[in-house]
Amino acid sequence: MGATFIRGRFQRWFENRLPLSDHITLTQRTVYIMPTRPGLMLGVTLLVLLVASINYQLNLGYLLTFLLAGSALVGMHVSHGTLRGLAINIVATHARHAGATATFDVKLTNTRRSARHGIGLSVLSVMNPQGAEAQKSSERHWAWTDVPAQGSSVVQVAFTPTRRGLHRLPTLTAETRFPLGTFRVWTVWRPAAQILVYPAPELNPPPLPPGEPRSGGAAAAARAQSTGEFDGVRAYRRGDPMKLVVWKKAVNAMSADGHGSGLVVRDTEQVQRYELWLDFMLAGPFGTEQKLSRLCAWILQADQRELDYGLRLPALEIKPSSGEAHKRQCLEALAVC
Repeated sequence: MGATFIRGRFQRWFENRLPLSDHITLTQRTVYIMPTRPGLMLGVTLLVLLVASINYQLNLGYLLTFLLAGSALVGMHVSHGTLRGLAINIVATHARHAGATATFDVKLTNTRRSARHGIGLSVLSVMNPQGAEAQKSSERHWAWTDVPAQGSSVVQVAFTPTRRGLHRLPTLTAETRFPLGTFRVWTVWRPAAQILVYPAPELNPPPLPPGEPRSGGAAAAARAQSTGEFDGVRAYRRGDPMKLVVWKKAVNAMSADGHGSGLVVRDTEQVQRYELWLDFMLAGPFGTEQKLSRLCAWILQADQRELDYGLRLPALEIKPSSGEAHKRQCLEALAVC
């Protein structure tokens, strides 16, 4: 436990010394090299061969020993040069829900006339505030690529955000063991870009709340409460335009009764009389995060049904609308609430 705590403290101290940047060109000062376990075994083997050659005066032993040692030194130089001079930058980030795998693109650019092989990128293992390692090295998701001569390559790096909000991208590491695997060459990089994390939607949310009447009236309010859920659709009638057919509901209805009479259309009259409001105060007797999770699920339901809906939060109100841009605006409001 003590060693893990010290390791976590050292890692956080080291990361805090790194500058924040969305573009980095690796130099000799930012690239590190250490022998791997096979490399250490090769060193021990070379030492044994050298001692045996000296004791028994074996000329072929000297030849084999220095040939292997020379190959290892050349491999060390090639391995270090694979990362040195490589340019890395963030291409794009996309918003994700908390608990879901988030990916972002990283571009590697090679300006020299020879290709670079066996380069891997991954999220550096994260330490929690207590110093425990949250993700072991063996559990990392590595993205491996070769970068062509005077060309570029784009890889996707994945990680799993656990909390909603606007977060800076995690610290990244790039490494290579090309060509012999006897040396590990790596670098550590702190991107400055940020990613927006939406709340995780509730798994089994209740039905959408009833629509609120646009104009007051006891009959309208009674009808809204009796439905129990704002749907905004009705059964198909002869003469209804086909553009009003809700095909997602039609497919479900036809598959349920086995007949072709399950068409439903958007009830424009009901939509004009009622407004669907997703209200934070009416999202259940839970804490803030549970309420936001339920609102997130309701937003996804309403968008899937192509309904107009509005969002009420303690410090923000978004007027009813529909479409991808409206859904993204509502989810962003939940993320930073």
